[in-house]
Amino acid sequence: MKLGIVYAGQGSQRVGMGQDFYEKYDVFKETIDKATEAVKPVTDMNVAEISFNGPMEQLSETKYTQPAMVAFAIGVTKLLHEQGISADYTCGLSLGEYSALYEAGVLDESTILELIAKRGKYMAEAAEGLDVKMAAVLGADRETVFECCEKANSQLKGEKIVQAANFNCPGQIVISGDAIAVDKASAYLKEAGAKRILPLKVSGPFHTSLMKPAGDKLAKEFESVDFKEPKSKVIYNCLGKEKSPEDSISSLLEKQVQSSVYLEDSIKYMADAGVDTIIEIGPGKAISKFITKTVDNVKVYSIDTVEDFVNTVKELDA
Repeated sequence: MKLGIVYAGQGSQRVGMGQDFYEKYDVFKETIDKATEAVKPVTDMNVAEISFNGPMEQLSETKYTQPAMVAFAIGVTKLLHEQGISADYTCGLSLGEYSALYEAGVLDESTILELIAKRGKYMAEAAEGLDVKMAAVLGADRETVFECCEKANSQLKGEKIVQAANFNCPGQIVISGDAIAVDKASAYLKEAGAKRILPLKVSGPFHTSLMKPAGDKLAKEFESVDFKEPKSKVIYNCLGKEKSPEDSISSLLEKQVQSSVYLEDSIKYMADAGVDTIIEIGPGKAISKFITKTVDNVKVYSIDTVEDFVNTVKELDA
């Protein structure tokens, strides 16, 4: 078996996530409690309280979602490691890339949580005061999405922008940017034959050039971070593959926050490398659906609950 582990990103959070793990496993409880201490210098968040009790409106705020999601991911990853399960290849969707770096041993737990708290804060600040939207485009290819975004940008003379933010799987691409530009691109996409345009509940124009202020602040944070050599192969969001020797992890993470996420390409890269089993870690099963729509002959497991975890370990031991 060649194993891939993929981490969910912002948008899949749910109230109550991780509570069953917290009540059953000491290592998970310790992880969540330590996360609260780690993020305190940046945000007033009690990770357990907001993750388990919400309300959803608060949990969905970027500055709270990101630490909650990463703490959940680290806790589950530790439990898998206790069972002798670790990745040959790993990646994550946007925010999930940081959890992948933890799995690979590139960043330690406290460093990641501190960075994520700052990342969420910086992204929220970059979006403050902007009228923005993100929307999932179903049934359009990349070329059509690029053309329609460029058409909208040209009409608005670059004063407002829309860009392709996420390539999730064949037939699903997310666009992001200023609300007026996203609306114009959506209208052009419908004319071009897109099956559906689904608005997403988000608080920022993620993975567009509008996030450059957040990228700039993160770049300064990365100057003092020790990025270790990965123990497993990491596939990076803005590349859709492993990095080349001349790429630095810090530069890729700086770019990631303001550039497209190539999840579809990342999954294909794993499969081409011989990965035959993938575990998704995170609330919901959105990435598992993306995987099954992207590649064939790959066994997919999703860990959201204790029951999922127990069943996955049993299956992998069988």
